[in-house]
Amino acid sequence: MSELPLHGTIVVSLEQAVAAPFATRQLADLGARVIKVERRGDGDFARGYDGSVQGLSSVFAWLNRSKESVTLDLKHPDAPGVLRRLLADADVFVQNLAPGAAARLGLDSDTLASVHPDLIVCDISGYGASGPYRDKRAYDLLVQGEAGVISITGSEDAPAKAGLSVADIAGAMYAYSGIVAALLHRHRTGQARPVEVSLFEALTEWMGYPLYYAQSGTQPQRMGTSHATIAPYGAFDTRDGRPLLVAVQNQREWARLCSVVLGDAGLATDERFASNSRRVANRRALDALLERRFAELDGKQAVALLEDAQIAYARVNDIDELAAHEQLAARGRWCDVDSPVGAVRALLPPGVPTGARARMDPIPALGEHTETVLHGLGYTRDDIDRMRASELI
Repeated sequence: MSELPLHGTIVVSLEQAVAAPFATRQLADLGARVIKVERRGDGDFARGYDGSVQGLSSVFAWLNRSKESVTLDLKHPDAPGVLRRLLADADVFVQNLAPGAAARLGLDSDTLASVHPDLIVCDISGYGASGPYRDKRAYDLLVQGEAGVISITGSEDAPAKAGLSVADIAGAMYAYSGIVAALLHRHRTGQARPVEVSLFEALTEWMGYPLYYAQSGTQPQRMGTSHATIAPYGAFDTRDGRPLLVAVQNQREWARLCSVVLGDAGLATDERFASNSRRVANRRALDALLERRFAELDGKQAVALLEDAQIAYARVNDIDELAAHEQLAARGRWCDVDSPVGAVRALLPPGVPTGARARMDPIPALGEHTETVLHGLGYTRDDIDRMRASELI
């Protein structure tokens, strides 16, 4: 196996919850050394979300493998000295503390640039460092609302939030790619540039399609599993109660669906359905046709016909079915990761360069690496004992 691309890169992170931990875990996946600084006592509050993974929090287990956990009371008068030593050899500093907290600690990008000019600073916030929403709390649900995601998600009768923490995940992905880009820029030019990511702006970028669509003067409508501008498109229940998702993208597919699946080639030229725009305009009648036909077929029969017609389809899997998915098994996507409670099943991350294997090191216990890291910074045994006695670590 070849060396991972971020081997030798040191990342220090004051992180909690989802956005920053997911960004730094992806850096660790590619070989970076990530030192996670946690609150003394209870640590990252995501550790306490649940105990679903053999007693570990499912969120924490997902986001924090391959990291070193160091505890530190940031409000202790000696904390700045420890942080200065941590950052002296670091390549990247990431934080998603509460609004204004990093600046109060002297950890904003401008202050750090004057002391550590080679350090890439990544700030992750809810709404950004300026503007009227700068100091607002930004939980994932709230950002989904502000970014319009809830307005286009759900059924015609009831809006819904996305089932994933999409604001946090969007912010994490842009922080991760921004840090990698900044590392490449520093390598080429010698200049370290800060990276600023807001969850709101990240999720608003993901809303680009409906934002462009709305320029026509028409707001996208909530369609459940259907599509505002394509038909047929959505879930149809088979006779045995298993829904299938069906998506038709062009006239050739529509003609094949009519002749092979619906058993009526003439529907392809029916004036109500002869083009996608006509099918969208007559969606209720079209969906009624498909609903009646799929209700006549069990799941296996429906799949066989869709395969024969070369129509795109998918199952609506639950989480257990996803975990047992044959495609994941066939491609060897599962492995075990060690943790304080033993081996935990984990998915290998996508996008790792060919010839390298993602780093899949243990999930750390709270403060597990505090003494090792401090020894590496030059602190003595007596120094560390004093830090514990003073409740710094």
